[in-house]
Amino acid sequence: MEHCVPLAARPRRDAILHAIAEHDNGWAEEDAAPTVDPETGNVVDFVSAPLSVRHAVWPRGVARLADDPWAAALVAQHALTVYDRFRSEAEWTSFFAEMEVRRGAMLRASRMPLDDLVADYAFVRLADLISLTFCTGWTDEHRFDDWTIQLSGTRVVVIPDGFGRVKIPIEIKAREIRNQPFRRDAELRDALSEAKTTTVRGEVAGGGFESAGTSTLA
Repeated sequence: MEHCVPLAARPRRDAILHAIAEHDNGWAEEDAAPTVDPETGNVVDFVSAPLSVRHAVWPRGVARLADDPWAAALVAQHALTVYDRFRSEAEWTSFFAEMEVRRGAMLRASRMPLDDLVADYAFVRLADLISLTFCTGWTDEHRFDDWTIQLSGTRVVVIPDGFGRVKIPIEIKAREIRNQPFRRDAELRDALSEAKTTTVRGEVAGGGFESAGTSTLA
């Protein structure tokens, strides 16, 4: 996102990049001690984690960014956005109330209006969708604000092109384990500790960008 051309003109660019880099820091504890769903044996991920876990992650993440109130407010906005589909469910009522209070406190500390936060947040969500699309291998088209994001091979295509017709290389370290059910948390953690590390590589580029032997969305 440091190469994102529209982001370069935002007056709070540094705080936005800080939020992008740290928006998932509340998951650190869960990532350090992965668990297994006892009913299926599957690894618990960010989608299937119990409500108690998902409800705790985001207040923790906002609190960790309190010394940068705008970044913290952006993370609170992220939590409210990605879980918005649950807003009408009673078991989520307290979560939304708490996150709105935390967002409000960070906005007051920043002395900036909600409208500016929503405008800046578009870049956080764009970065999040690029990352999720690449890391999960999602092939469905995802839309947010004016952006469309979709995986094409190992390239994440962003429309409209926000990267000045430049291909941005991306990579992530991973540990590869067998796709199988696990009987207990300890079995999963043993498999992870013994797994070899691999690097998954790809790139981000704007739609319509062509390179030899590769076509992208137009």
